[in-house]
Amino acid sequence: MALQDLVRWLIPREQHFFEFLERQAAAAHKGARALGEFANGKRIEDVQSAVQICEHEGDKVVHELEEALGRTFVTPIDREDLQHLSSELDDVLDLTNSAARACLLFGVSKPTEPMKKLIALLIQCTEILEGALPRLGKHDYGALMTASRAIRQLEKDADRIFRQELSRLFHDEGVDAKEILREKEVLEDLEHAVDRCERVAHTLANLAVKHG
Repeated sequence: MALQDLVRWLIPREQHFFEFLERQAAAAHKGARALGEFANGKRIEDVQSAVQICEHEGDKVVHELEEALGRTFVTPIDREDLQHLSSELDDVLDLTNSAARACLLFGVSKPTEPMKKLIALLIQCTEILEGALPRLGKHDYGALMTASRAIRQLEKDADRIFRQELSRLFHDEGVDAKEILREKEVLEDLEHAVDRCERVAHTLANLAVKHG
């Protein structure tokens, strides 16, 4: 047994770090659902405010996790993995908020159909992540691999929708430059948010291989 493994076996590990990650995943899903209200006809001003609150909740958890890392000698998984996973989950919520802010900033009063599709995919991805994170603490690595595969497919769907709509915008002579800029900014944030979900899923899959 390696010295590090022996130390981990002898000293109790702080299991509450998994709870921090679970709370981050829940905040990300809550933020995605708040953004989803935009597709249901809610005013963008109200939507952005609701998503912003979720982002603040997520930031609070990140700070709690970082402070706990500073006080803890032995963590349930490598502290670098905890920080990496926390950062990726935080990115999902940050980009969700960026999409809402872009809609507000550029005057997108109603989402286009491609925007609605990307928002729906983001909600699906964050829902899967919220369900998957508790499996990490339970060492259910098979569930993490299943979640990773599901999100990978959703990310491919999001990438296809994004590229198709971007191509349409640039090839449609009836679309002016301001409209292209406005919609491109929002679509990019939404696609990037889904992409970050896939990165989280990839990290979870790597942890499943590492510890399984």
